[in-house]
Amino acid sequence: MIVGTVREIKNEEFRVGLTPEGAHALAEAGHRVLVETGAGAGIGCDDAAYRTAGATVTDAATVWGTADLLVKVKEPLPSEHPLLRDNQTLFTYLHLAAMPELTRALLASKITAIAYETVELPDGSLPLLIPMSQIAGRMATEVGAQWLRKPGAGRGKLLSGVIGASPAHVVVLGAGIVGEHATEAAVGLGARVTVFDARIEKLRMVQQRWPGRTTALMSSPLAIANVVRDADVLICAVLVPGAAAPKLVTREMVRGMGPGAVIVDVSIDQGGACETSRVTTHDAPVYVEEGVVHYCVANMPGAVPQTSTAALTAATLPYVLELARHGTREALRRDPALARGVLVSEGQVTYEALAASLGLPYAPLDRALPQA
Repeated sequence: MIVGTVREIKNEEFRVGLTPEGAHALAEAGHRVLVETGAGAGIGCDDAAYRTAGATVTDAATVWGTADLLVKVKEPLPSEHPLLRDNQTLFTYLHLAAMPELTRALLASKITAIAYETVELPDGSLPLLIPMSQIAGRMATEVGAQWLRKPGAGRGKLLSGVIGASPAHVVVLGAGIVGEHATEAAVGLGARVTVFDARIEKLRMVQQRWPGRTTALMSSPLAIANVVRDADVLICAVLVPGAAAPKLVTREMVRGMGPGAVIVDVSIDQGGACETSRVTTHDAPVYVEEGVVHYCVANMPGAVPQTSTAALTAATLPYVLELARHGTREALRRDPALARGVLVSEGQVTYEALAASLGLPYAPLDRALPQA
């Protein structure tokens, strides 16, 4: 199989879908590997490293036009939509529930698109989302602490507090992987932490892991409204796999937080959990609305590309090798977890939650796969 990766063109995105080590593993297995010139620059890997690993370094058009399997990090941007094509498999983060235009482009191209974030193991865990969720969670607390300080629109508060000054109050919506790591960082920095979730077992985990250091509450609109009013930093870490994030925080709740509070909406790649959230970028990461600082960068781990690429490709490479070895159809038949990742194929939406979110027809995967 011909496997390719291209340089990411999303704003301030330095990660890459294949490392030289990954390219070497594929080449050793007998596959042809194509890498766009400069694709690994953001992680300190030059073109020579890929050539030494056995890859062919070429231009983007050749990779897009030749690769049977295209391995990326982030979703194709509008300038890349015309490059999508039938009989090709795309393997990357997609978060299509927040991107109807991209969904339409993928459907029109008849490409088979497998999303990292919806590859799902039998126990319900998301192995290709976990490493980036861990990084985003830890970053969320760091970012909240940064923007809470001055100069800037923050309150001028130290997360930990000191003798004579109380610590900041960090509220975390969601106790999944992002929420768990955000909580760990916030507790470690000495903040007062409240965690919300709708799953009692997740709240039990929070209390067992940080006894006496956190307050764990069942999620409800009234409970969230009452607690968020006192928050210095609100971290939104809510995920419904393949679907749009629920709007748990209203504009009125945001206004009630008061001037200088900070919202870090990690859920923004699925549309955001706050009514006031809108996508920002690393070069313009925040805006102020209702007096509250909003940080809504959709590719947070892109700020630490060496760490995040290493973690991501360690998780994705076994699946890439599986797809390359067996071909898309057979690999999906062999691995139900990988099959759960397919969002669209042959012009049809094959993920039910996505179809419901966008109001599109749903087709079971076995009816939508290409024959080869």
